[in-house]
Parts: sequence; C-alpha cells; structure tokens
Amino acid sequence: MRRDGIEAGTLLSVGAALLLWSSAFAGIKAGLRGFAPGELALLRFLTASSVLGVYALLSHMRLPQREDLGRIALGGLFGITVYHLALNYGETSVSAGAASLIIASGPVFTAILSRFLLKERLTPWGWLGIAVAFSGVAAIARAEGGGAALEPAAALVAVAAMSTAGYFVVSKPLLARYSPLEYTAYSMWMGTVPMLVFAPGLAGHLGSAPLDAVTAAVYLGVFPGALAYLLYSRALTKLSASVASSFLYVQPVLAAIIAWAWIGELPQPLTVAGGAVALAGVALVTIKGRAATVT
Repeated sequence: MRRDGIEAGTLLSVGAALLLWSSAFAGIKAGLRGFAPGELALLRFLTASSVLGVYALLSHMRLPQREDLGRIALGGLFGITVYHLALNYGETSVSAGAASLIIASGPVFTAILSRFLLKERLTPWGWLGIAVAFSGVAAIARAEGGGAALEPAAALVAVAAMSTAGYFVVSKPLLARYSPLEYTAYSMWMGTVPMLVFAPGLAGHLGSAPLDAVTAAVYLGVFPGALAYLLYSRALTKLSASVASSFLYVQPVLAAIIAWAWIGELPQPLTVAGGAVALAGVALVTIKGRAATVT
C-alpha cells in the first residue's frame, strides 16, 4: 500500500466487490420470480461452491485442520445457511432497498454480541447508537408493512443481519490461521450442505423456471457469491479491517440504484428516512461505540 493513500488496484477490488454485493438484493428479487427462497439459495451456492472449487484445485489450496472443522461449519451455518435463507425468505415481502438497509445494521448486532462473547466494552455513545439504529430498522419495517403495521418479513432480514454478527465472532479466531479466501471457501461449502434439503424442489422447478430467474441465480452464485469474495479477500490483504468495512456503508445507496435499474423498484419515503436513521446509529456505534482498551 502507498503511504499517501490506497493503491488503485486495491480500491478497484473493493469497489467491484461492493458493487457486486449491492446487486445481490435485486438479483434475489429476480430469482424469486422462478424459485422458492430455499431453492434459490441452494442454486446460488451450488454455483458459487463450484466456482471456488475450481479455484481451490488450481491454486492447490491447503486443507483445513481437523480440529477447526466444527468452528468452520458453525461459521458456514451463520454466514451462509442462516444468512441467505433468512434474507431470501425476507425478500419475498421486503423490497430490495429496504433489505439492504436492514442488513447494513449488521455492525450493531456484532457490537452487541462482541460485548457479551468477546468482552468488548461499549461506551454510552455505543448504546445510544444501538437504540438509534434499531429505531431506524423499526421505521423500515413499518414502511414495508404499508405504514400501519410492522412487516414480519423484515424480522427475517434482521435475523440475517444478526447472523453476520455470529459469523464474525465465530470466524475471528480462524482468520488468524487461514487466509480470507481459504476460510470463505470452506465455510461456504459447509454452509451449502444444509441447503441440500431443498434439492428435490430445485430439481423439480429448474426445468420450468423462467430463463431470467435461472440467469439471476447463476449470476448471484458466480459474481456476488464467488467473485466478490475473491476480490474482497484481496483487498483485506492490503487494508485494515476497519478501513475495508467502512466502504460497506455505501452499499444501501448502490443497492437502491441497482434495484431501480434492474427491477424497477423505488424505495418509499419512510424506508429512506428509516434507513438514514439506521445508518446514523451504525456510524455512531462504529466510530464512538467501543471503549478504548487499557493495556
């Protein structure tokens, strides 16, 4: 990395990964036109797992240690199985833009889980940020429910956001022993296995699904599912985790633009307002929420 800034190649990797991940919310909506949520998740990650499998063979990726298999499987359960099934089922009713805003609250759930499991202290500003972020998420859920009631599917998207916190806490020790790509590949493969329960339904619908839905599922697997992780793992070798994660706050804006261009979806005013409040809370937790460590 240059002393005066971020390398152009690293910036391009981050930007491309972020753009691909942002497109996944609209891609899920497109895929749901031909597949049930579980079937879409399985097809997406069979595709992504195949792509990473080819890469693993070409790069002679090392095998995981036997004692790490249980923790890697738990990471895959949180980061792949629970996250993507909850997000897909949530997006059956919640708009793509609103889903991206709720997912952006993930750092708040990470802060809460880290407080109790990793013993990381939160400042009063951090607890205030958590309250602000949750009020924004509640506003989004109300907007998606038509303004009169909370949309239950928004709770599923919130479960997906919470699962990212579990993934982070489980993954943290393993990322000291495995590269981001190695851990991503192994956790993705293990996280795909439970989705095989949807294989009979996928086999029954694959032949009759609209071409655009199949294309969307394959796109989700190859690009947001595999390529984006490869690009982001490259960026993580050049950037600190805090700098890399700061780019993620742009994701809801990109997701809303892509959803408008791809599926003609426009966010409701209350969704936008709730998203702004939620992101303000997330920023407060991230910037001023954690107490300084005394050594």
